[in-house]
Amino acid sequence: MSLGPIVRLGGGVSNTVLLANTGRGRIVVKQALEKLNVEADWRSRPDRTLREANALVAVAPLLREFAVPYVEFVDEANYIYAMQAAPEGAVDWKTELMAGRIAPPVAARAGEILGTLIAATWHNQDWAERFGDQTVFDELRLDPYFRYTAQRFPELADHFDLLIRNCRQRRVSLVHGDWSPKNLLVSAGQVMAIDFEVVHYGDPSFDTGFLLNHLLLKSIHRPVDAGRYLECAEEFWRTLAERIPPEAHWLLPATLEQLGGLLAARVAGKSPAEYLNGPQRAAAWRAAARIIERRPAAIEEIWMCL
Repeated sequence: MSLGPIVRLGGGVSNTVLLANTGRGRIVVKQALEKLNVEADWRSRPDRTLREANALVAVAPLLREFAVPYVEFVDEANYIYAMQAAPEGAVDWKTELMAGRIAPPVAARAGEILGTLIAATWHNQDWAERFGDQTVFDELRLDPYFRYTAQRFPELADHFDLLIRNCRQRRVSLVHGDWSPKNLLVSAGQVMAIDFEVVHYGDPSFDTGFLLNHLLLKSIHRPVDAGRYLECAEEFWRTLAERIPPEAHWLLPATLEQLGGLLAARVAGKSPAEYLNGPQRAAAWRAAARIIERRPAAIEEIWMCL
């Protein structure tokens, strides 16, 4: 395979990611970091990239074409895999939201993809056996988000203990683990989901809460657009709810329960939201406390806590 110019992409804090032009088109090459690029000592097993590649291959048949990237090759010895790049001009949804370009149809597509994955893997023993290991999820999510924050603020420990227990015990569907706007690439009205490195079989309310929390954080950062972010949140949930099984009626209250903890963790955990300034961080912390205390029953009630 002939290679053209190679460009380093933003790999978040946990990966080295390169974009290469080849004779067959553009590919993205990804290798996990064992020590993450954050101030705190935060580590995770580097073979998570192999699990991510396996997940991309497994979920592709469940979704529309181009909903996830095609895996080109895997180098198991070096924990590397290569995947098809998103179309040129594609932009991550976080960039759009941060710029005030707020499109509810993208939120709907995010709900459609996630709802389809939940429904297709619901109480499925094959998926549970293949992706049942939650080690990386614990290393990259439960520990740095929930345990770390609980250690700093013991008054919230009971709530975080509940969230951790639910994530471990509710093993009902595939969970992406980082269902964030930065991992949804938008191009010509299409959405491609990437970054399955925390994938596991578990509690889908973590994913739904994760996405809604990002929209909540944007509302704190850009309060003038809070109503439009709420519209995205409601559209995301509408399309997701159309696809999940009827017995998943508990998913909305579980999602809203996750939100308070996730919001607090993005203020005081190992991975704070980098775009919040001091007053916004204080506002986010107050909102998290209100959500945990009031236990809202609907998505719009969450935004009333801001």
